[in-house]
Amino acid sequence: MSFLSSKIISSVRLLFLSALCGSRLVAAEYYVATDGNDTNSGTLASPFASIQRAQKEVTAGDTVYVRGGTYKMSEAMIAQKKGIWADVTLLNKSGSSGQRIKYWAYRNEKPIFDFTEIKPANQRVTAFLITGSWLHLKGLEVIGVQVTILTHTQSICFENQGSNNLYEQLSMHDGQAIGFWLGKGSNNLILNCDSYRNYDYTSEDHKGGNVDGFGFHPPKGSNNNVFRGCRAWFNSDDGFDFISAGSSVTVENCWAFYNGYSPKFESLGDGNGFKAGGYGSTPADRLPNPIPRHVIRGCVAARNKASGFYANHHLGGNDWFNNTAYRNSTNFKMLCRSADNATELPGYGHKMKNNLGYKGRREVTNLNESASDVTGNYFNLPVTITDKDFLGLNDADLMLPRQANGDLPLIAFLHLKPDSDLINKGMDVGLPFSGTAPDLGAFEHAVK
Repeated sequence: MSFLSSKIISSVRLLFLSALCGSRLVAAEYYVATDGNDTNSGTLASPFASIQRAQKEVTAGDTVYVRGGTYKMSEAMIAQKKGIWADVTLLNKSGSSGQRIKYWAYRNEKPIFDFTEIKPANQRVTAFLITGSWLHLKGLEVIGVQVTILTHTQSICFENQGSNNLYEQLSMHDGQAIGFWLGKGSNNLILNCDSYRNYDYTSEDHKGGNVDGFGFHPPKGSNNNVFRGCRAWFNSDDGFDFISAGSSVTVENCWAFYNGYSPKFESLGDGNGFKAGGYGSTPADRLPNPIPRHVIRGCVAARNKASGFYANHHLGGNDWFNNTAYRNSTNFKMLCRSADNATELPGYGHKMKNNLGYKGRREVTNLNESASDVTGNYFNLPVTITDKDFLGLNDADLMLPRQANGDLPLIAFLHLKPDSDLINKGMDVGLPFSGTAPDLGAFEHAVK
């Protein structure tokens, strides 16, 4: 064979291999529908019946579109039983940087996953367990997740154990489970998600004492996690709970209201809006080192049964910037513990700036101002707060539908009137503001 012929053959082989590789550079699309079948091909015309089946086909960059309608989940669909856990849908395949695997609601359709019939004896139910990384879940709705264990327990709608994941416009409601639980992983964003009317009426004292809207409880090393634009209401325990966290979290522009109550305002669990830290009875030698410092900013806590913003016996302080508390039992409860986690102490090490509270049964408690940096808040500024400072005080507006893009609804509730003396009274903490200085509270008045 001549040198030229050999070169031509090699070039043809390279072109063939390039074609094979290039064919996978175009991301694939798969479809899931209520009338689908897992023996189908997964196309729009021949969809799968389950997300679990679709995951078998995807690679980095692919999208699974989930059609609207109600998916009645059954115990036969449980992906794995591991110890006390029954994980119904297990997403353990990862995408890559710049090529997430997406599980999205199709266009403007609403896929609802109903777990009412899944009741495995003596097991905790996780509706969606996500151990993969570089995933993006969007527009999925989970209802009816059950609890079967009568002693201390918990079920979960969405549990994250991966990293670099994005959870967007998820809705978790009307079940016995915690809405979203971040148990492990870094660089995750929980964006514009809602968790509401979740109440465990089965275990322990039947008051739902372990059902939070959003939970953050990872080990040390789970860094750069953010909750943004999320809402939690009528959850039987707390709205947002970060007890026993080994790493810090940032919560921004989130709303927690009516927690600790049923929709009839019957008393249920603890009922804090934002429970930011603490370690229960953990002995000193098992505490994380360093103790994480959480950031809560631009958030609203309204009419929660207990505290709106609660340090929960944290060891050292957190950063509390531009938050608004309204009609909570205590608007800001900053209770801490000593470094050995043995003795309760008035809150120390906190950094509180530009916070606003109104009409709490108690406003600010358990705060050692001299051991914290708390200048520039409603409780230590020469301001007078009345109903006339606000455009609206109807807390039910917090439940209004989200905007078309998933952002929080535009409401008048707790927004300041143009002539309020709470405008331009804050301090620059690095957050955007209009006017000569930040306003107090979560909502910045727009200068026209």
